[in-house]
Amino acid sequence: MTPILILAAGKSSRMRGGDKMLEDVDGMPLLRRQICVAVATKQPVFVALAPNATQHLGVIADLNATPLLVADAAEGLSGTLRGSIPQLPQSGAFMIMLADLVALTTQDLLAVLTARTTSPDHLIWRGATSDGRAGHPILIDDRLRPEFAELCGDDGGRGILGPLREQTQLVTFADQRALFDLDTPEDWISWRSTFS
Repeated sequence: MTPILILAAGKSSRMRGGDKMLEDVDGMPLLRRQICVAVATKQPVFVALAPNATQHLGVIADLNATPLLVADAAEGLSGTLRGSIPQLPQSGAFMIMLADLVALTTQDLLAVLTARTTSPDHLIWRGATSDGRAGHPILIDDRLRPEFAELCGDDGGRGILGPLREQTQLVTFADQRALFDLDTPEDWISWRSTFS
């Protein structure tokens, strides 16, 4: 089994008081939708949350996912990764995905999981946009897990993953969904207007 870690401990700082994790996507809060996408892979799912995420916990309480409250979440993405990855069960690899990538599907996660089987000589397998930009989800060989213990700042895992491009297998999706997020109220309005 491969643990899937959903990173949802951010402050939605560009939402000007709103919380993008609670925005409606497919008839449910975004956070709940993302967990459902991951749970459908039949892999164990974990959700990194800020310590005060009471409302988020309520939204996902009945789902088959384990919340991980991260004390250093306020530090940014690096603090979230540093605090949550050590809590994952040991496995040959672990997957991380950003909770705000609204268009990712269960099939996308499964495609990246399968890439590890078809390209076992790599250390990283990750979704990519149609024009070849690396994105999410990211499957990481467990041999790299110790390196996340020293992360700091808000660069996330770039310092770890970036130098390993030659050992990274990209799984190309047909569009931009590997990087497509919605950070501001205007982003959400624009995105919804395309479906109305």
